[in-house]
Amino acid sequence: MVKEKATFAGGCFWCMVQPFEERNGILSVTSGYTGGDFEYPTYEQVKMHITGHTEAVEIIFDNEKISFKDLVEIYWTLTDPTDAFGQFEDRGDNYRPVIFVENETQRAIAEESKAHLQETGNFDSPIVTKIEPVQKFWSAEEYHQGFYKKNPEHYAESSRIRHEFIEENWANKNKEIKK
Repeated sequence: MVKEKATFAGGCFWCMVQPFEERNGILSVTSGYTGGDFEYPTYEQVKMHITGHTEAVEIIFDNEKISFKDLVEIYWTLTDPTDAFGQFEDRGDNYRPVIFVENETQRAIAEESKAHLQETGNFDSPIVTKIEPVQKFWSAEEYHQGFYKKNPEHYAESSRIRHEFIEENWANKNKEIKK
């Protein structure tokens, strides 16, 4: 087993867990905060935009079963890559879309995938998702972990708009980002 880490921000972290967690080769998915300067941020502080953090998920995966490239391709289909100031009903810098990279190999994979997505012409606006070096990741409070399992009704309602976008822009139009 070759353990690696991937960190993605794409709006509310509640909606980013399940699509990754259900894949073969994923060892863990943790909701949390990254990209800020404040130590031990809380949900309330991040939500109030006082820490500079972004809600994100940290994924530990077995690179022999699923690659970082595979994870980036999944990531695109969970987000609106043309919206730099939030995702869906989640607005603000704490919900901005970012692929946080661990090293130059991950950066190259993310940059190539982003360029390819732009070249497909699937979106009328530019792809604005940032690719940034990973920063300290702080786990969110326990009640945020595995939220979709603990609160299925609330999760379904809070993710409704995201799922509608995914259906319209990825599933129904069969948008393919793989080369």
